[in-house]
Formats: sequence, C-alpha cells, structure tokens
Amino acid sequence: MLMRAPRECGSWFWDLDDVPEPGLESALRTAARMGTVLRKHALLESASVEWDWFQVGKGGLGVHSRLDLAGRSLGDPVLPGELRACRPKGHPQAEMGGILVLGSGAWFDAGGSRHHAYRLVELMVSPDEIGPSAELSVYHDVWGRCDFRGTPHPGVHAHNAPRLASALRELDQTLGVAAEPGEPTYYGRAEGYGLQAPDLVDGRGPDLTGAVLG
Repeated sequence: MLMRAPRECGSWFWDLDDVPEPGLESALRTAARMGTVLRKHALLESASVEWDWFQVGKGGLGVHSRLDLAGRSLGDPVLPGELRACRPKGHPQAEMGGILVLGSGAWFDAGGSRHHAYRLVELMVSPDEIGPSAELSVYHDVWGRCDFRGTPHPGVHAHNAPRLASALRELDQTLGVAAEPGEPTYYGRAEGYGLQAPDLVDGRGPDLTGAVLG
C-alpha cells in the first residue's frame, strides 16, 4: 500500500528573481515548462490548479479557488484570464497566492510494476510580482531508502528515486537556476537530487508511522 505523509518528506525550491516579467502569466509559463519535464518522467500529468486569495494589508481571505484544466496545457494563453475571473466578488482587490498544480504520476513497486497515484508530486509556482519562485514537493516513501515503517526497500528506491533525480536535474537546466533544498520535516529532508538517507539502527530506519499517514 502506498502511504502518503501529511507533510512533505522532501522539497526543492527555485528562486526565480531573474524572471524578466514576474506575475501570473510568467508563473503559468514556468509551470508549463516544469510540467513538460515532469510529464516526460511520468511524475505529473497536470489536471487542475488550486490557489488561495489574499489582500494586501488583510492577509488571507479564507477563499479557495480551483480550476480544472480539462486536458489543456498550463501554457494555454486564455488560462490567466480564467484564473483572474475566479476573483471573489466581495474582494475586488484580492490577489492570488501560490498556484498549486495537481495531477497524477506513476510509481513502481519492488517488482517493477507500474502504479498511478494522485498528487504523487506537487508543483507550486508563485505569481507574486516580488520574489517569483517555484517549488516541488514529494510526500511518499517510494523516493527514500526505507519505507515509513523503517523497512529498507532497495527495489522500490531503485525504480523511483533515479527518476526523481533525473527530473530535478532537468528542471535545474530548464529554469537556469539550481534548486535549493526545502525545510526538513518529521518525514524527511531533501539532499541533493534525492532524500537524505536515514540513520539505520540494526538495519532499520526510523518508524514514522506514529503520526497519521494516508
């Protein structure tokens, strides 16, 4: 059974301050370019985008929007207008927070059989005019050397971790910026183009199932 942690077990962040024209259109173009790489590695087939709304001086408004792509590309030129049209009527000055790209990806079990999982990886891009960025997060144990129970699973790791590493390297090349590891969590931390190997005790890693896993 594929278990999903409630927090990421690894994330990678790209600072895109050198983007010539920050904003929504640029963020969606970035998402489209990254999505092409992730789809090539069967990690993410983009299906929808979600975001929250905030207002300068007020903070988060508690309003959440979702738009299904219905087979369209993130680079569709009409998409920015459709996202803006979701602005809550009661908040004409509302601005978009980070845009989360959601969809399914493929993972492989120890025997090499292919499976699909929704939200196998998550891609976030920032439409902020100041400090544009992108982030990729993973929540499952298939990328690590041990499962969440601490049991080593070299076959699962060998079938999945190299695919993630190849995608991350290609994303660096695509964006022209080297990824920075995100903040560590209880479930793991990014190291290079993969997850940091756990400390083994009697051949086992830490058992992380004390917290709720989905």
